[in-house]
Amino acid sequence: MARNLNPQCKQCRREGDKLFLRGERCLSSKCAIVKRNFPPGMHAPKGKPKLSGYGMQLREKQKAKKIYGLLERQFSNYYKKATKKEGNTAEIFMQLLETRMDNVVFRAGFASSRQLARQLVNHGHFQVNGKRCDIPSCQLKAGEKITVKNSALKKKYWQELLKTIENKEAPGWLVVDKKGLSITVKALPMQQDLKQSIAMNLIIEYYSR
Repeated sequence: MARNLNPQCKQCRREGDKLFLRGERCLSSKCAIVKRNFPPGMHAPKGKPKLSGYGMQLREKQKAKKIYGLLERQFSNYYKKATKKEGNTAEIFMQLLETRMDNVVFRAGFASSRQLARQLVNHGHFQVNGKRCDIPSCQLKAGEKITVKNSALKKKYWQELLKTIENKEAPGWLVVDKKGLSITVKALPMQQDLKQSIAMNLIIEYYSR
């Protein structure tokens, strides 16, 4: 499957915000935003350019794409799906992104980054409602339950996670059983549930041009 192979720290610096692409490193003093909070490139330290309205929309779209680890075609397809549903397009767009299988695993604290969460899903560590699921883009609905396969629980990764998961917080729209290692989607997320600030309205304006 195609993915963005650009250096992760440079992606954060380009957007001027922590995108949490490298897990625990993003929370440490080694984070690129802490050490060099200016865009990459030889002219970048001179200052950030003033953006036009279109430039702000473009940068917000690029930031959201990088946060969720999606390419342009995948990202724009979510916008098209959101426009076909009744309701607030920006909110529906956000819900489609947040309820991806890999994002839910990350948000529940089962992985330190979305990239690692995607790898765990690809390797078949999870079941959804008792059935094996190895598709990171699988769209989850309210009431669905994710569990770690019994065979996977024996692996060192999950044994180590059991020791540290108590310190991790999950958003209110997810119910996490930290001892049984299961996740239940209690409800669809709302804008205030986003961990990172994303101006979804600007992204909608970009695609609505």
